[in-house]
Parts: sequence; structure tokens; C-alpha cells
Amino acid sequence: MTTVNLSAADRRETGAVAAELAATAPGLIDDPHWVAEARRMSCRLPARLREATRLFRHDPGRDGVLIVRNLPVDEAELPLTPTVPESVERTATVPAAVAVMVTLQIGEIAAYRDEKSGALVQNVVPVPGREESQSNAGSTPLEMHVENAFHPHCPDYVGLLCLRNDQPLNAGTMVSSIRTALGLLSPGTLRVLREERFTTTPPPSFSGGGPDPAHAVLRGDPDDPDVKVDFHATTTDDDEAKVAMEALRGAFLRAARTLVLRPGEMAVVDNRIAIHGRTAYQPKYDGYDRWLHRTFIHLDHRRTRAHRAGNGNVLF
Repeated sequence: MTTVNLSAADRRETGAVAAELAATAPGLIDDPHWVAEARRMSCRLPARLREATRLFRHDPGRDGVLIVRNLPVDEAELPLTPTVPESVERTATVPAAVAVMVTLQIGEIAAYRDEKSGALVQNVVPVPGREESQSNAGSTPLEMHVENAFHPHCPDYVGLLCLRNDQPLNAGTMVSSIRTALGLLSPGTLRVLREERFTTTPPPSFSGGGPDPAHAVLRGDPDDPDVKVDFHATTTDDDEAKVAMEALRGAFLRAARTLVLRPGEMAVVDNRIAIHGRTAYQPKYDGYDRWLHRTFIHLDHRRTRAHRAGNGNVLF
């Protein structure tokens, strides 16, 4: 797992750029002019951070996760953790500006029209009444998954910036990589996983759409494949494929690591080779529950041009 620890000077420099961006007109995250300024200003982030993101983009390593620590998030200046369904950030803040700029140093920020109304910065927070939901609003264990695995243009990376974690620190982000799990699977299992015998339905956060066409779970180079699976939403009617899926889930669990993010720490997960989930925790709904900013990243914006109105950042 790649980790970069920003110095105090790096933190101050990042905070100054983020504060300037947050104050940039019109101060609306989803505005294309604000995003353009964020893209330009992200080039002013400290060299240590830009170097780490560039190297991670080239090769995400065995675990497929980058951790950036000591980003400028000040808990004392935060409002209460949101508790409303489909919570998103629309108005620019320093933490949101940080999340967007780190995102834009890796690729292009993206969102989906049918998920959280296409907001570019989404809140991962517990929502009363949705504790059992297999979504970012829940607080029970969340099955490991590729983000939006059902979508033909799922994110290449997912960014998770921690603003606040629960106390005591019980909420963790589970991560596991196919680069590690691959060696735990038999040749017969790998053969089945490379065949188009699986379907995946959209997560509860999506307001429309149905299952994607039958697909393989492992794709690309047999020695270093991409993975497309959601252990809650990917199914098959084929008994042999079901056994292969269970073997894959077991391999991922054996290879899994749990990240307990603290305020000012951002995890970037390579959504092509790594899957992630969530451990259980008990929200208090007192305004101080776990709060993450989530962003989606595409490396090749041109690839989705036909699915983005006005060459914007939201896919339909």
C-alpha cells in the first residue's frame, strides 16, 4: 500500500490553495467553470503530493490503494455530520476543494446522473433508517465491491477523504486486490471467472437502470487482470460459476486489509484491480458520526464523451 505523509509545510501549502479555490466564483462544486479552476489550481499542490499521485496513476502497486495523510481538514471548523438521504456537497468548502484537487491530479472527476443527482462530491454518512442498507448510507457490514460494477463506464479510481470518523474508531474501509487474491485461486476457478456467466445490478444509490449484460468477473491480461464484481449485486444462475464466485470472495477476504481513516486522510482505490467494503459500526446521530467525501475518477475522459452532455463531468 502506497502512503504519502505530507509535512506541516505541505499541509499549509495545500490548505492555502484549497481555501483560494473554495473562495473562487461561483463557489459551486458542480459548476464547469469552478471545475476548470480546480483543474488548473491542482497543479499548485505540493510537489510531494503531485509526485505521489503521478506514480500511483502509472502503477497502483500490489494493493491498488494510495493513502495521503495530513491533508488540511480541521474538525473544529466542520459543521455537524449530515444525516439526510442522498447527501452531497454543492457549495465549495476547503475539504471539498482538497478532495477535488487530489482527484484531478489523478484523472478527470466524474459522477452519474442517476446517483445522488450527479453531484461531483458525495457524502458517505450514516442515515437514520438505512442502517441495514448495502450502500454508503448504511452502517452494517458492506460487502466488498468494485464501485458501480454494473456500469459500462465504472470509475477507474474512487477517492475517499475522511472529514470525521466515529468514536471509538470502529468504522473501517476494507480493501483487497486481485493482484494479491489471484494466487489463491485454482486454474479451474480462474477459467470460470474469465467467462461471461455473471450479471450485476445497480446499487441502491442509483435511481434507475437494470442489470448489465452478462459479463466476466476477470478481464484483460490473465496474469494481471481487472476485476468486475460486487459481492452483493453480482449473481449467476450457473452452479459452477456460483462456486467460483465463493472461491473468489474467500480469496479476497483472506487478502483483505482494513483501513481506519482519520480526519485529513484520503484513500484512493484503483477500482480496476481493488475492491472495497465497510466494517460495521454504531452511529450515534449526534452530529459527530463518520463523514467521508467521495469522488469518482476516470483516466480517459474522451472514452465517455458520448455519455456526458455538453462535455461535462456527469454521465447519463
